[in-house]
Parts: sequence; structure tokens; C-alpha cells
Amino acid sequence: MQRDPRELGGAWRTSQRHTFTAPPAELAARVERFWAVTWHYEQPYCQLIVPLPHVHLTCRDGRAELHGPSSSHVFRELTGAGSVFGIAFRPGMFRPFLGAPVASLRDRTIDATTVFGPSVTSLTDVGSACRFLEARVPAPDPRAELAAGMVAGIAADPALTRVDEVAERFAITVRGMQRLFADYVGIGPKWVIRRYRLHEVTERLAAGREIDWATLAADLGYADQAHLSRDFRAVFGEPPTGYAQRYDGLGG
Repeated sequence: MQRDPRELGGAWRTSQRHTFTAPPAELAARVERFWAVTWHYEQPYCQLIVPLPHVHLTCRDGRAELHGPSSSHVFRELTGAGSVFGIAFRPGMFRPFLGAPVASLRDRTIDATTVFGPSVTSLTDVGSACRFLEARVPAPDPRAELAAGMVAGIAADPALTRVDEVAERFAITVRGMQRLFADYVGIGPKWVIRRYRLHEVTERLAAGREIDWATLAADLGYADQAHLSRDFRAVFGEPPTGYAQRYDGLGG
């Protein structure tokens, strides 16, 4: 099948504009970033969305939705002119807002009014979102803070490739870590580790670095190159070489 030329070499950027805003200090412990996307396509475009262990609140056309952590890539069709405003919560920190295990949102999108009430549909920019969340900041939750710290530790340290290594670093049992992630992150620790290590593969591709795939697979804790490629395809929608061609290394 012939590929859409708008996928290749980062050409999608000519039809989309992405902005990212850091949260104020009052929300930084719970919100990772605010973001907004605008687009204009004369013909429908199939946008690849790659997963990270975040819960997103999105507002578009008077609707507000909560998107739970996704276990694999998804595609969304963009057509005509449109825009969406979103909030990416820090992994582990949405549980106090939700009042239920975040695993209940895994691979799901729900109406955000069921969690935040009807006024959530009015969020259209960073200012309104900050005022809305600051009025609803939940009580401190040490387990949420632990989960968030563990995910941040995984993201920051490329040497962490196994669940038991992370558990030992944070003085928790492997079973305890698995329960914590199900409750607060919504997806398992093994998946989180693999997702961040595979993201580092895309960074190497973006830098144009030559990669010894067999050695890299072993370094990342894979049995062989085939298992690495399988996981990469599940997360990013295609093998590493295809992903590099599609996104020029910069992601969707």
C-alpha cells in the first residue's frame, strides 16, 4: 500500500500546529503539561498517536473527554479545520481526582463530566484550566507521589530495564509495585519501562546514529531483536525504520 506523502519526513507539521505550556508551581506536582493542537486538512489525514502512561483531559467543540493510558498506538482521523485543548496529568497523580483505580480507564475514553461535572466543558485555554484545577486540587496522597516518582525515575534513567531493579531502588516489592501501578498509573510497570526505553530508540533514530540492533535489544532486556521489533510495532505502529521515515524521529 502506498503511503500518504504527508506522513513522511515530518511533512505533517505543515498542516498542524502544536503548543505546549508548563503548569504553574501550584499544579506542577499533578499536571505535566498543557497542550493545544490546531490543524487544517483539505483531505482527511490519519494521525498516529503513540502512547505514554498519562491520563489526558481534552476539550473540543464543547465536549470534554478523559483518555486513559493506552497499551498501544491508536489512529485518529483529522479532517477540515479544527483544534483541541488538552491537559496531560503526571502519571500516577490522576488517581486522587478520579477517586477510583486508574486501571479502570486503561484503553478507554470517557465523558469527563462524569468525573469533573458539566463545567469542565468550558476549558479552552491554560488560564481557564488552571483556575478550574486549582479549585479542585485533591488532598495529598503519598501513594500517588510514590507512583509518580517511580515513573519519573524510569523515564530519567536509561539503565532501568527491569521491574525488580525499579522496585529495589524505591524499596518496594515487585508485587507491591504492580498493585501500585494498577491503582495509580493504570498500566503495568513492565509496560512503562519498555515504553520509555523504546522512546530512546526513536531518539537514536532521530539523531541518525547507526544502531547495532542485536546489542541494543540485549541492553534493553529483550531476548532478541525480533522481540524488540514486535514491541516497537505495538507501541509505534510500525518497525523502527518505518517510524523514522514517517516522523523524521520526532513523534506524532
